[in-house]
Amino acid sequence: MNNVTLIGMPGSGKSTIGVILAKALRYEFLDSDLLIQKQEKRKLSEIIEQDGPEKFKEIENQVNADIHVTDTVIAPGGSVIYCDEAMEHLKSIGKVIYLKLSLESLSKRLGNLKGRGVLLKDGQSLKDLYEERVPLYEKYADITIDEEGKDLDESLRAILEIIHIKEQGK
Repeated sequence: MNNVTLIGMPGSGKSTIGVILAKALRYEFLDSDLLIQKQEKRKLSEIIEQDGPEKFKEIENQVNADIHVTDTVIAPGGSVIYCDEAMEHLKSIGKVIYLKLSLESLSKRLGNLKGRGVLLKDGQSLKDLYEERVPLYEKYADITIDEEGKDLDESLRAILEIIHIKEQGK
């Protein structure tokens, strides 16, 4: 397996777990939201506010579809699952792992969604977003890690164990 892509809701730990997972695997770490911000020279929230959600999705799709790396843990934004081209590309260059967390746990972890650069439609709540995205995360995931009730170390161990099992079964 060349790369590992972590998908999941904002607050599920993609970036936090991603950095630690990359160290454990001796991989590089790539946060594609940072690539978007670097390319656009603006924060995600500014891109969404100034250009609108559809333009943001175009940018997100292009940036993620253009990732060409090996031995890297990739943490894209939670909305990447709306980008078919990007998701097919990420699946083609490695395993996609869905970090699953309940709505209740996510709401405890998250603060201001718009301030985090979360792609929300007008009037959309975290619950609406969760119900819309979970089927897409499940659709694209090669592996699902249920983080409910797990601390960071337990989630990391679960990922490493599953990656090791999948590698053995090649």
